[in-house]
Amino acid sequence: MSEKPYIELRTRNTFGDIINTYFLFLKYNFKHYSNLYLRYNAISIILTIIGTYLLVTGFMGLASRDFRFGMGSNIDNNMYVGLGAIVLLIIYAATAFLNNSLSSAYISEYVKNKGHVEAKSVWQAIVNKLGDLILLILIGIVIYIIYLIATFVLAIIPFLGMIAQYALNFTVSAFFGLSFMVMFSSRKSVGQALTEGMNYTTGNFMRVVFYGLIIGILNLMIAGLIAAIPGFILAIYTYFSAESGIDLSTSMFATVMFTMGFAIFILTFIFSQALSQLAYGVLYFNLHEEKYNLFLRERIEEIGVNE
Repeated sequence: MSEKPYIELRTRNTFGDIINTYFLFLKYNFKHYSNLYLRYNAISIILTIIGTYLLVTGFMGLASRDFRFGMGSNIDNNMYVGLGAIVLLIIYAATAFLNNSLSSAYISEYVKNKGHVEAKSVWQAIVNKLGDLILLILIGIVIYIIYLIATFVLAIIPFLGMIAQYALNFTVSAFFGLSFMVMFSSRKSVGQALTEGMNYTTGNFMRVVFYGLIIGILNLMIAGLIAAIPGFILAIYTYFSAESGIDLSTSMFATVMFTMGFAIFILTFIFSQALSQLAYGVLYFNLHEEKYNLFLRERIEEIGVNE
């Protein structure tokens, strides 16, 4: 990590330069971050595979009307589908909480230590903020419920309602992404972090919304490339199975294949969200520097001392 060039994030950049800085940051730190991500997400990955297996098995049981385990009734199949969906929902929520914290702590430690990030320091930063993070999540649940109600109302409005939904989605995502960054890069309370996150979002609304849109699309493209490999394999397997007359709904091997494929799809989607939080970290340091000019003042003071 120390041998790689340090990318200074505390700079006043144009919109395009912020995006370029993000991908330059990924270029030199993707491997290190991914290793750390896998280390702290090992349990959630296993549970995601289990939840996906229950979901796929239940769907295949309903399709075949001949469940391979237990009594073979539709009640059993529905139970597996429901249980799998609940497990995935819980894991998704918990993983989103962990990965937002992980990405925020990682990029904060990156700036704090001039590019040198240790796994222990990242985990310690999360532990130190655990109480505040739980409170932030509880507040976030309330805001998310309000967000769902708002999107439902906007869905009634043709076309403009759809545009408003997307804008609201990126606004809420940026608000929480920036609030997470405020908490990890400063010693501010939850209320202060939410207030500053909202100020950054509303004060730079167009930049924040379009940044979230572009980064979201680009991160989904990265995730899509990762998910394309198992998707391609599943497509070939399904085609030749159909040609050979194999009943996929009763094949144990097919169940395993579809389970792994669906699990990889979900995991890559979750990983793309973690990358999005890194992107909001890059945006945060840019907005923070524009507002406070701390790094610029530090550079000026260093020049004065050297002279």
